[in-house]
Amino acid sequence: MTLILRLLIALASLAAAPLALAEPADIAAASRGVVRVVLVAKDGESVQYVGHGSGFAVTPTLVVTNAHVVADARNADTMLIGVVPSEGTSGYLAKVIAYSPRNDLALLRLIDKGTIPALTLFPGAVDDGSEVYAVGYPGNVDLAQGLSLAEIVEPQSAVKTRGYISAGRSSRQFETLLHTAPVGSGNSGGPLLDSCGRVIGVNSFGTLSEGADSEFYFAVSLREVIGFLREAGVTPRIAGMPCRSLAELDRAESQRLASEQAQSDAQARRQSAAGEKSRAEAQRRAELAVIAERENAMALAALLLVAALAAGGVAFVVEQRGDRRMALIAGGAGVALVLVAIVAWLLRPPLESIDERAAASLSSAEPRAAAATSAQADAGAFVCVFDPARSRATVSEVADVQLAWSAGGCVNGRTQYGLANDGWSRVLAPNDEATVSVNRYDPATRTYQAERFLLGLEAMNAARDARSAMKAPACGVDEATAREFGAGLQSIKALLPPHPNERLVYKCQPR
Repeated sequence: MTLILRLLIALASLAAAPLALAEPADIAAASRGVVRVVLVAKDGESVQYVGHGSGFAVTPTLVVTNAHVVADARNADTMLIGVVPSEGTSGYLAKVIAYSPRNDLALLRLIDKGTIPALTLFPGAVDDGSEVYAVGYPGNVDLAQGLSLAEIVEPQSAVKTRGYISAGRSSRQFETLLHTAPVGSGNSGGPLLDSCGRVIGVNSFGTLSEGADSEFYFAVSLREVIGFLREAGVTPRIAGMPCRSLAELDRAESQRLASEQAQSDAQARRQSAAGEKSRAEAQRRAELAVIAERENAMALAALLLVAALAAGGVAFVVEQRGDRRMALIAGGAGVALVLVAIVAWLLRPPLESIDERAAASLSSAEPRAAAATSAQADAGAFVCVFDPARSRATVSEVADVQLAWSAGGCVNGRTQYGLANDGWSRVLAPNDEATVSVNRYDPATRTYQAERFLLGLEAMNAARDARSAMKAPACGVDEATAREFGAGLQSIKALLPPHPNERLVYKCQPR
């Protein structure tokens, strides 16, 4: 096989291989926690721009960046550090509270009152060839746009570039990740994200390119970052679940539903066959019982007629002997026996009663099965256990959920759910978090689900306004009120993107 043919086969195999593409909403959500770190020198009333880098929030008030970004400001009283988020109306002053030039990391704390959405860190292994995103504020983009100093310190969206992890090579000074997501001067300190928008490193420096040489970039590894934060007494938000796309999750869910439907159909066929067998058995038992009762009645009638004939014979004999009294007694006994024989004959069960008896036998067993089925949907207290196979958790910590469900849609005795075509649900749009949660509970399957939408400032404010315009009813409402509330919740759901960032599914069992 020639070299050209082998190369063509290799290229074809690469083209056929599925690409692990990121969810754009995940990268966009993470980008809202990336900031521009600006250094300015103040001389009296004048302010001079010194330079900038990037950073990202690990808590609402703490920002990670590179040590070299803020090195000039550490001991300069006339130099200020500004943190400019991607959204809002202004930036914040900050100060350095931890500094580690060994691995090029620094930690800033906001001085001004304000918060920034915190990013989530992924502590797992990053495979060679994994798709990654670099997010930050490259200076060459600012230069191309012709931004002034006043515009640089205004909130602006971060720049996102895509690349891949390249082998497992690291710098010798500290542990790094080598990747191909382009970064420029000003990206330093910005995060390197995985396909789910979780931080796997901090962009630090790149290779020098000469001529046609390819450029590669180095990011401080998360192991270095977590150790640095631990020494600073900071506990970041960490999520270690594998990164799955919503499309992959939906395919798995469709396969699961199809499998469950197939099992349900098979179970229905088995139950139908068992039902037919039960009906046949009930029919056979009823037929045997009716036939036995008819034969017993007819035999009894025959015996009574024989006894009546015997009594008549006795009456005739004693009448001939002149004992009229005994003849009357014997004759009366014979007549009575004939009447009883007739009654026994008439009371024998008809053949038509076979079907009625079979149906009555089956109906006596059905209420028990129906009661067992309805008990599965009863209200009560449950422990809902996280189901990772059916979930996509990118930034949230997952734990078991305690849930008390009332038949009217009341959860934990204080939160009323609305009822609509998509079942029981409640929409939460808190003021202190840029996340809208649509929580659902299906009492028939005992499944609790939380879909989380990580929204930008404008979309979040719209959801909050829609929520504020609604008055949630107290627990214990009737179905009509629950449906009216459920219809109102649809107005908030209509403002949300078509797909959530996270889908957390729990299977509930009685406590």
